[in-house]
Amino acid sequence: MYQAERLDLIARAVRDAGRVSVRDLAAQFDITTETVRRDLQALEESGALRRVHGGAIAAGRASLVERGVGERLAHRGSEKRWIADRAALAIPAGFTGSVLLDAGTTTGALVDPLLGRIGGGRTTVVTNAVSHAAALAGREGIELSVLGGRVRSVTGAAVGIDTVRQIEALRPDVSFVGANALSADFGLSTPDAEEAAVKKAMVRSARRVIALVDSSKLGGESLTRFARLDEIDVLVTEAEPEPALAAALADNDVEVWTR
Repeated sequence: MYQAERLDLIARAVRDAGRVSVRDLAAQFDITTETVRRDLQALEESGALRRVHGGAIAAGRASLVERGVGERLAHRGSEKRWIADRAALAIPAGFTGSVLLDAGTTTGALVDPLLGRIGGGRTTVVTNAVSHAAALAGREGIELSVLGGRVRSVTGAAVGIDTVRQIEALRPDVSFVGANALSADFGLSTPDAEEAAVKKAMVRSARRVIALVDSSKLGGESLTRFARLDEIDVLVTEAEPEPALAAALADNDVEVWTR
């Protein structure tokens, strides 16, 4: 195989999976790891990817990259709907309790399945997301509380010290949180420090923490960590994590719900 053809296949694999490893590429193309590293260097210089320890990630997964709400709504919609439908099963039918719902498009997909689980019960839902609040306002069976704070235009999430203090005064039955990245070594992370502080408070306040993370974010790392793996109870994702991450999740007693 010519190098140009191999480079094209590697670049396509990074775009599709979000991350590739040197060892896997060496085995796939029957070449040395040194050759793989030269290929990755050439692709990084062309802007096709970004090299990280042990492999490479898509150029768009740099630690400060953050898509706007509109772009994220159009990205991996079917995967997010599956994750939301599966996560909603954590709520027993007729549930009468309290839910803390993080901002984000994956957690936003949880609104309709959540309403279906409540049935004849009465549930308090607390959220820092403007869009979630709008979707939940006036819905039967929901007592809605909206957290105050400065609303970030890129995510529609309320953030700031007042938002964090409001969460710290709560003890919800379950928190549903999203993340921009999740890795074995770094845990759950997000680019913005203020949003990370809110997510961290959500994780620490709840009796049970369920993370909704689509597989394109697995193995990545954003700038600011908001939770270690041992601080979450369940990870809901639509594809099996790679072996190293799966082992780390198991070591930290995290249940993994997947297809």
